[in-house]
Amino acid sequence: MDKYKLSQSTIEKLGYYVYLLIDPRNNKVFYVGKGKGNRINQHLLGALDKKTNETEKIKRIRDIQKTGKEVKHYILRHELTEEEAFEVECAVIDVLGKDNLTNIVNGHDSINKGIMKLEDIKIKYEAEEVIIKQPTILINIHNLYKKEASPKAIYDATRKSWKVSFNRVSKIKVACSVYLGIIREVYIINKWLPSTEIKGRSMFVGKVAPKDVRNKYLNKSVSKYWKKGSQYPIKYVLA
Repeated sequence: MDKYKLSQSTIEKLGYYVYLLIDPRNNKVFYVGKGKGNRINQHLLGALDKKTNETEKIKRIRDIQKTGKEVKHYILRHELTEEEAFEVECAVIDVLGKDNLTNIVNGHDSINKGIMKLEDIKIKYEAEEVIIKQPTILINIHNLYKKEASPKAIYDATRKSWKVSFNRVSKIKVACSVYLGIIREVYIINKWLPSTEIKGRSMFVGKVAPKDVRNKYLNKSVSKYWKKGSQYPIKYVLA
């Protein structure tokens, strides 16, 4: 390990940097990170310590070491500020795809500024304010939403499992799936049932709303109904 340890002089010149860990068996990147100092070497030290929890990253390093090979270390960009390093790290993770890496989380602020299709950029910055004229429930699926999710996946993420007021939802027939302040899909609710997954919560059974209803809501902003920073995932609009 000492042969890779960076001198204080080198550390001062590097500043913040973004680095890659590469599997020598296939020459593919399996981890993207950012740091300063000797951060790039800490993963190998962790893999050598038997007390270190075996994450996917540590398991990969140990598997490589068992073959007698060494993980390849690359500095992708250096002499960066911390914020610049965050941005580069995020962009590289987006391009390589988190599912192809052992990173546990996406890059810094990837939800708001990460890779997006052009049509999604237009929706984000050009969305009209929605006008709701019928009882509607807005459901924020922030932590459940996946890019390129199938219609069924979005439906399942929207319909279950929530703490709701039956007094309120009994009057509501329209449910809007919300992500980053924009309505992503619209459903007609047939009925509410106890959740099959979480005790004490509820789920609805429904279907995608007719075209005329979807056109009123889809890709519209809910900012005037749902203030930024609001933590509760449910918003009732009893128009």
